[in-house]
Amino acid sequence: MKLAGAQASAFIAKPDAGRAAVLLYGMDAMRVSLKRQQLIKALVGPKAEEEMRLERLNGADLRKEPALVLDGLKAQGFFPGPRVVFVEGAGDGLADVMTTALREWSKGDATLVVTAGSLNARSKLRKAFEGDGKSVAIGIYDDPPARADIERMAAEANLPALSKSNMDDLLTLARTLDPGELSQTIEKLGLYKFRDDTPISGDDIDACMPATSDANLDDAAHAIAEGRAGEVVPTLKRLAGQGINPTALCIAATRHFRSLHAAATHPQGPDAALSRARPPVFGPRKDRLVRQAQRLGAAHLEKALTELMNTDLALRSAKKAPEMALVERAFIRIAMLKRS
Repeated sequence: MKLAGAQASAFIAKPDAGRAAVLLYGMDAMRVSLKRQQLIKALVGPKAEEEMRLERLNGADLRKEPALVLDGLKAQGFFPGPRVVFVEGAGDGLADVMTTALREWSKGDATLVVTAGSLNARSKLRKAFEGDGKSVAIGIYDDPPARADIERMAAEANLPALSKSNMDDLLTLARTLDPGELSQTIEKLGLYKFRDDTPISGDDIDACMPATSDANLDDAAHAIAEGRAGEVVPTLKRLAGQGINPTALCIAATRHFRSLHAAATHPQGPDAALSRARPPVFGPRKDRLVRQAQRLGAAHLEKALTELMNTDLALRSAKKAPEMALVERAFIRIAMLKRS
């Protein structure tokens, strides 16, 4: 069975103990690892490793000795309680091994948790889990943590109930920090506020931020395509601090808006255009780009591309205008565009 979106998040937070196996896959190893940690903790509790109820196997070792996974599933633990066999670094080369393990699984066996990198829809490993009625396959995409994820992290850090202002600040952070950094920031905030009953302030959150918070070129492109004008300047400052030059920013934004324009003008609609792109775009990232293309429409996307081309020409001209200021002005103008 395949799960996505809210259903996937709900399952990871409170998994069905009767399931034989769960496959977590995705391009970002950190995101997959965090979800795997959450899932295993929910299945067997925080003391599973010290109670020997968690067995770890590596995909490379399993290719040499396929029987290890079935032995682990059938083994009897010394301590009472549910057990998990965790296989890290799986791929399509282990599809037959997993198919056999799922077929041989019976009630009372350990739960099999498998992580893998990016798997396309034709992946044999995905099909093994999606086609098994006792198992679940979940894709972990590069979307920022949602409100429910932040609330869970806050609860694990023993933070008091977050105010709307706190949540807005953390949701903004979630768009600029990777999930591991966000989790560490919230954990640090829990320690920072230990035995402190005063409300959490913006200064408290700032004090717990990583020393450097990296942004990437996509952050700026998404901000202007989604009309978040207030985030343009802070995002550009972070990128400039990482050494990214204005010309690279302009090129990246132009590439992004060309993709949106192609999606908005495709005869069969944005969804079809992005699915047939090379490389194809899928999952939540595709949904996000579809929303951006629909929000702006072809006419405004053409205006945005004209603004970006003029800015690129100005950056390459002999006149030495303040380059980052040119990019900031262009990005803010584009962020202010809105389909009527």
